[in-house]
Amino acid sequence: MSWFERGDDGYEDARRATVWNARLPDRFPDLVVRAATVDDVVAAVRYAADRGLRVGIRSGGHSWSANHVRDGGLLLDVSRLDSTAVDVAARTAVVGPGCRGSELAAELEAHDLFFPAGHCRGVAVGGYLLQGGYGWNSRVLGPACESVIGLDVVLADGTLVHCSADEHPDLYWAARGSGPGFFAVVVAFHLRLHPRPAVCGSSVYVYPVDCAAEVYTWAREIAADVDRRVEMQIVCSRGIPALGLAEPALVIASPVFADSEAEALEALAVLETCPVRDCALVAVPFAVTTMPEWYDAVMSNYPSGHRYATDNMWTHAPAADLVPRLLDVIADLPPHPAHFLWLTWGPSPARQDMAYSLEDEVYLALYGAWQDEEDDGAYADWSRSHMAAMADLATGVQLADENLGARPARFASDDAMARLDRIRAAYDPEGRFHSWMGRAS
Repeated sequence: MSWFERGDDGYEDARRATVWNARLPDRFPDLVVRAATVDDVVAAVRYAADRGLRVGIRSGGHSWSANHVRDGGLLLDVSRLDSTAVDVAARTAVVGPGCRGSELAAELEAHDLFFPAGHCRGVAVGGYLLQGGYGWNSRVLGPACESVIGLDVVLADGTLVHCSADEHPDLYWAARGSGPGFFAVVVAFHLRLHPRPAVCGSSVYVYPVDCAAEVYTWAREIAADVDRRVEMQIVCSRGIPALGLAEPALVIASPVFADSEAEALEALAVLETCPVRDCALVAVPFAVTTMPEWYDAVMSNYPSGHRYATDNMWTHAPAADLVPRLLDVIADLPPHPAHFLWLTWGPSPARQDMAYSLEDEVYLALYGAWQDEEDDGAYADWSRSHMAAMADLATGVQLADENLGARPARFASDDAMARLDRIRAAYDPEGRFHSWMGRAS
């Protein structure tokens, strides 16, 4: 275990290392602790409890808002708890919070197994699973937290417990969806695994931005009809370097997971119905792809070393109300790699009883991205301001791309929030663990 008090040599490097975003927040914990074992976590939490310190927790550091970095208290870095233990016969795994989802996916592929890991390479499972987990094939398998069958956690007094449907079921309920508001330290996740789909493929269509109104109207109208094996994503940016395009465009890149190529083609067929199909700059109705190729494609939109500011919303607004607002966003789009994401989520099946409780037919997210600090004034508020302007069409936000410190918003149902507050009061009555940086009143 490594300890860095504010003012010590190595403190700033340790603080900096907990944040993936180059836009490091101006917040300074009193102490940064790097845990290497579960015993280290227990010791750190007990130290904080003895001294009345509040605790922030970092697993992979991919939180855009760096929710874990707060003024004062103790910042506990559990990224080194990154072990994986896969039981192939039982189709289960036990993984540490610092385990990278992309690395887990590669390990499982060798066993013909699958888990809905996050779309970005390098995202650790800790924060990802706590907030819900919108991963590969999640429209079929559900948010990844539905595949969490148990957790080992350290409570506010330093006690190590296991929670599941049978043990501490209230804590198990809270862990699946409360995100950065969870009030314990997860040291291991117990996962249910799934058979690996036989075919991983994709369609890719690129439309000029002049077709945006027609494309988004069509996308909204077919939302309920998109096969759940298809992840229909529309990314709008001012350029697509990976495709050699320097002008604004809409990329409809849609992964598909199926048991055969014939099934994949059938699932993707609806994407050929776009009314401006003849205007497509690129049209690939189907191609077999690999997960490493998909990770490469995704990460082209999220290069390291950039400053990021994000915000998001769920909506079921009709196209007539939604599309004019989207055109306003596009007109104000910063240079690449900033982008606007549309995800067709569709009407969802009934979910398990868990804190994760809010989703809708369409997910919209804005990712501001720039390199120079002097451009903060031009770009840092782009995502927040546009999402605030569309708040009347939103049913809430999801915690993966939260910006709650700058724009408090609804991210769970009223009943779920009330239940979370009751469970928090029972397990963390002194507020040892930091909660969300903001929530809707």
